[in-house]
Amino acid sequence: MGVPKVTTDGPKKTDPHDPVKWLGTVVERLKWWSPGNCQKLFLEAELIELCYRAREQFWKSSVLLQVEAPVNICGDIHGQFEDLLALFELTGYPPHQKYLFLGDYVDRGPFSIEVITLLFAFQILHPEKFYLLRGNHESRPVNMQYGFYLECRKRYSERLYDAFQLAFYCMPLCAVVSKKIICMHGGISEDLIDLNQLNKVDRPCDIPDIGVIADLTWADPDDKLQGYGGSPRGAGRSFGPEAVRKFLQLHSLDLVVRAHQVVMDGYEFFAQQQLVTIFSAPAYCGQFDNAGAVLNVDYNLACSFTIFRPDKNFNGLASDEKTKKQGKKDGH
Repeated sequence: MGVPKVTTDGPKKTDPHDPVKWLGTVVERLKWWSPGNCQKLFLEAELIELCYRAREQFWKSSVLLQVEAPVNICGDIHGQFEDLLALFELTGYPPHQKYLFLGDYVDRGPFSIEVITLLFAFQILHPEKFYLLRGNHESRPVNMQYGFYLECRKRYSERLYDAFQLAFYCMPLCAVVSKKIICMHGGISEDLIDLNQLNKVDRPCDIPDIGVIADLTWADPDDKLQGYGGSPRGAGRSFGPEAVRKFLQLHSLDLVVRAHQVVMDGYEFFAQQQLVTIFSAPAYCGQFDNAGAVLNVDYNLACSFTIFRPDKNFNGLASDEKTKKQGKKDGH
């Protein structure tokens, strides 16, 4: 299906009487995005309106999402908008494909506004096909320091930055795919005894340094541990293979899927393939030679990976090389 050409003479104004049509123009404008025209695409008022609508959509959902397979699960994006477009080009745009993103959309990369704008637009347009979880960078104390605040202030104003925070503070924290695969940004928590605890989280909220919310957004696996231990990040905890095994057994689950760490192949297994880390920002920050990956879960919960690497000789989309690898088949 072709993309209608959009002029870049200036941003289109919001049509409050037809929000679906307006959101469609948001998506189409971003498909024609380039660094040279990025400031011509949107009025600040449009982006603030988008934040308010995203917050309303998050309010309608629970903190713990129930997602049915098939679904494509994606890790960190961190403002790498060209790579996000490449990801959709390779795996398909919603609503033709279902997606679950695991957080860390902003900071580090140069175009966090475009990344979160496109993801919010898809989430509002296709709430049954597109899901966004909260990462540790969807938090004011973190994204104030690592680039998003300065990007908003430089390109628009602090008012836009505050509007994004209102949406971030209401985002879901965890998802379960077909009752067998649990997904979060950071990791598992020793304090999460019953998944129904998550539905008692009072939103809007910031992310604390300790407790279930901190672990879901900050925790990391550590093969030097068996159970749980302190984290060098200063928030959340670290956990070992035995902790993963017991967590899955307690909740009658088969697999943990998380993001939060750069892994060179775009994915990395832990705890005898009971946990997998997904990272979807290739050549992260221009400082790593890592691939990006998407975890593809089919109807039968069979898992495979779409792996994409940046094409260093091409100046358009950041990646156009795609490979597929089979992973673990869950639930059998």
